[in-house]
Amino acid sequence: MIEKIKALWIKYEEIIAYLIVGGLTTVVSWAAKFLANFLLFDNTMYPTPFQNVVLSIINWTAGVIFAYFTNRKFVFKSNAPMLSEAPKFVLSRVSTLILDMVVMQVLTAVGVNLLVATVISAVLVIIGNYVFSKLFVFNKKKDGEAEEAK
Repeated sequence: MIEKIKALWIKYEEIIAYLIVGGLTTVVSWAAKFLANFLLFDNTMYPTPFQNVVLSIINWTAGVIFAYFTNRKFVFKSNAPMLSEAPKFVLSRVSTLILDMVVMQVLTAVGVNLLVATVISAVLVIIGNYVFSKLFVFNKKKDGEAEEAK
């Protein structure tokens, strides 16, 4: 049984680590968002479009800072220079920020509660972030591809 668990861990380590880090990133970004909502907007559950944008930017900024360092270290185990990697990470996260803003505007405009809309948006954003991180930011060439590139 232990050997099976170890084998599954080895096979799916990156995805499991991403889900854990993604969950923690979600907690950090939501904490920032809801704290800002409490401090800035009297804890409204039906924010205006302007309030939505402000909350999304706060949510995004906290999440990006936390996610970059944790994904780099624990998920993708990157040793690439931060100066080449960080801008790609931020750019990929800008695209999912836009996705978050659009989803939040649409869902709250049709009367969906802020909490429910945030959960729906988070699922879409987490999937998008993984795809961008895997393919664009922390992509490692396979050993054979690296040898062929030389």
